[in-house]
This record gives sequence, structure tokens and C-alpha cells, in this order.
Amino acid sequence: MRAIVHLVVVAALFALSGSARANDPSPFSVTQRDGRLVIRRDDSPVAEFLFDDPTVRRPCFANVHAPHGTAVTRAHPPREGIDATDHAAMHPGIWLAFGDISGEDFWRTKATIEHVSFRGDPQSGPAGVRFAVDSRLVASDGRAMGRIESRLAVVDRGSGRLFAWEATIHAGDRPLLFGDQEEMGFGVRLATPLTERAGGEIRSSTGATTAAGTWGRAAEWCDDSGPADDRGRIAGITVVPGPDNFRPSWWHNRDYGLLVANPFGRAALTGGERSGVEVVPGKPLRLLFVAIAHDHEGSEGMAHDPAAAATDALEQARRVFADPRGD
Repeated sequence: MRAIVHLVVVAALFALSGSARANDPSPFSVTQRDGRLVIRRDDSPVAEFLFDDPTVRRPCFANVHAPHGTAVTRAHPPREGIDATDHAAMHPGIWLAFGDISGEDFWRTKATIEHVSFRGDPQSGPAGVRFAVDSRLVASDGRAMGRIESRLAVVDRGSGRLFAWEATIHAGDRPLLFGDQEEMGFGVRLATPLTERAGGEIRSSTGATTAAGTWGRAAEWCDDSGPADDRGRIAGITVVPGPDNFRPSWWHNRDYGLLVANPFGRAALTGGERSGVEVVPGKPLRLLFVAIAHDHEGSEGMAHDPAAAATDALEQARRVFADPRGD
């Protein structure tokens, strides 16, 4: 049985912007409801963190909104007649999953990244929310294979709303072998109106554009943006792998709104030598990724700069996760 705990938001010293005072009220709130944390700012939706969802079977952010209120991930569950409804359980919003760990498939929900507990209460402050989660890797036959310690932060910045995810993966009694396929790593599923098929644009740090042009290539970031409404608002998500990950990420991008930063799929994505990444007991694997949810009015000339946003996002993630109160 999955562990469920009651959480109370702690209005703590969470000075991500460097300007908060101890007595500043936090505009952010976090409540627990039906296996999820509901995150709001000033009563407006920010995102939901699903930790005990019967269909997704792994932790994820769903129903993600950019700072000005635009929904930038596909609704979870998808809405008939409004959203594309494919891969509903596999593409919930923003997630970290793996199609092959020692032969077990955690991407297609055949195996489970099972919630164990939260480490303390979420901390909120003027700029955002952060919390830590312990999960375990459970094979399709119920065997415990290892565990994942995740530290997560939602941070509002001028460039957008950052969703930072640091995962430390520990083997159990036996080594974990991460395989080589497309469906490995950190993924996002864009809201249907923002996708390339609907008139949006995918671009990467290399200057490549389109899903086809960025697929299988390494890049420091990829962005998918598109028109959010008929008033000129542009919105999207920039995905940024951490520079200290064990290797750079290749990209598994699709024109229907999928971006995946994948450091594992060398053969699957490039045709190169087959990759196998082993995590042995006592020597965990650490991964960091950030998704930047952004929206702006096109008429204001405030175009999103993914390169500058990526640099800022990584610096903010470093600051947040270096603070021991994030444990």
C-alpha cells in the first residue's frame, strides 16, 4: 500500500529571489487532495504534483500554468474534443521516467515509481515552493529494485515559472542497468494549442528548429512555443538538462507537443554505439532537469529568450538545491 501523509504548508524563509523577509506572507499555497499536491499562487492555479495516481504510476507535475495563467501542458486527463488524447497515462505533463531499467518499463506504466513519503513539509515563500519526495522502483512483478530521492522546486522568475527536478537514483541489492531507447529521461507534453502541429515552433540551442530538425541531436535546451490565444499571447516550455548530468542529453521531440531530454538513448537517437548505464549499490546517479513555463503578450515585444532563461534557471536550481533546508 502506498504511503499517504498529511501535509501543511510551511511559510518559511524561502528567499529564492534574494529579497524576502522572514515575515513576508507567501502568495503560494499547497494543499493535499486525492493523491496530489495542488499548488496555487494568489488563488490562481500553478500546477498539481501527482504522487499517487492510479494511471500514471509515477510522480509528475500535471496541469501546469505559466505565470500569466496560460495552461502550458496538456490537461490531465485530456479533455475529449479539446485535447489530443493519445498517451494519456504516459504524457501527464512534466515527468521523469525510464523505458528500460534492468528490463523493466517505467515509462509505459508497466512498472511503478511508487511514492513512499515526503521528507518534511513543503516550504513556500514569495518566489515559490519546494519539497522533497522519496520513491521506490517497483518491478512489474512487485520486486523492489531501488529508490529515488527527488528534490523539487517551483520558482517564479522574470523569464517564466521554473519547475526544477533533482533526482538521486539508488540501486537496491543489485545494480540497475539503464537501457538505450527513445523513451528515457525528462519529458514534457505541451498543451495542444501550443504544439508544432497547431502552429507552434520547436527550437534548440544549436539553432535547429522543428521536431524533425531537433530529434536525435544533442542540445543545451529545447523550447516549444506557440500562440496561446487570438490576442497575441505566446506561451510554451523550455526544457533544460543540468550541465553536471553524467552526459549531455539528446532530444526525442515530436510535432504533437512532446519534448524529451534523454541522456541514455545513444543508439536509439543517434545510431551510435549502444549505451548501458549501470548504477551500483552505494554509488547513486544524480540527474537535474528544469522546465521553464513561460507566457507573454506578443504585442509588448517581450519575446522569450530561451538561452538567457536556461542560464538563469540553472543558477536558480543550483541555489535552491545547495540550501540544506531543501532536504
